[in-house]
Amino acid sequence: MIRQVRRAIVDRLVAYCPRGRRPELQLIVDLTSLKKTGKFKPFAHLIHVLQGKRGLHIVVLYLVVGHFRIPWGFRVWRGKDTPSAAQLAIRLIDTLPQRLLDAFRLRCLADTAFGSVLFLKAMKRRRIPLIVGISCDRNLADGRKVHQLVKKGQLVRLDGVPFAVTISWCYLKRDGTREKRFVLSTRPLKGATIAWWGRRRWSIEGFFKTSKHRFGLACFGQQTLQGVYRWFILCFISFVLAHWAYLTTGSSALPDWGAAARLALELFFAEVLVCTLWAEIERTRPLLHAMGLDIQLTPPEI
Repeated sequence: MIRQVRRAIVDRLVAYCPRGRRPELQLIVDLTSLKKTGKFKPFAHLIHVLQGKRGLHIVVLYLVVGHFRIPWGFRVWRGKDTPSAAQLAIRLIDTLPQRLLDAFRLRCLADTAFGSVLFLKAMKRRRIPLIVGISCDRNLADGRKVHQLVKKGQLVRLDGVPFAVTISWCYLKRDGTREKRFVLSTRPLKGATIAWWGRRRWSIEGFFKTSKHRFGLACFGQQTLQGVYRWFILCFISFVLAHWAYLTTGSSALPDWGAAARLALELFFAEVLVCTLWAEIERTRPLLHAMGLDIQLTPPEI
């Protein structure tokens, strides 16, 4: 199922690519926590506490190009002394097929957790421009701190990074105050451009909220590791189908995910919808008979 869905995703994205200048494919990586309480013996080794949250922590690769929003894959963070979130993100990016990489210009967006030297070097080797958040107390090669910079778009060298980077910043509203966030680019860009791309990373947060609250990503109750993985895959596929159904409407407004899911059911699984309708009719048939009513489904006359 995963192979079939990914093949359909690649075909759809490549078909979208117009002639002329190739569009830009955003590779957004982030880590999200799925809170869990209780004991889960089959996969207890995957339940950890991270930033005060106990549960399953997954790194997700999210693709954005044009109107398309695609959750490509995920990796489970397994705790300390195991591959870090940055290493898992690198592995996810390496799963992208060459056909997709050749069709688009690439840009990777990530938050501060992925600003390690390892991740910066990995994206540089793969020739993927990177826009990533950076801590304000990060050391520069000349001994200064990042927060001591006074000019946006300044070309600097980070301590331990063998190439120059460009740093800018933007302000985010937090609890009624403005919080200063620093953003790094591995390619020379204007300060305003770097800040603009830094804000684009937040589109994955909208996906996390939608997948958790609308498609049940955080509501798994399976008792086996395989069951948990299957649940995640079904949630991601459900999001993709609902998103594609929403695109058929041609609307530019924010999607109503309930209506989009219903439309996907009608477009892609009409037989399932009819069977569900028939099962509901059979369930309520005694009540209908008591009210002197009867419902029969007949094929239309040709």
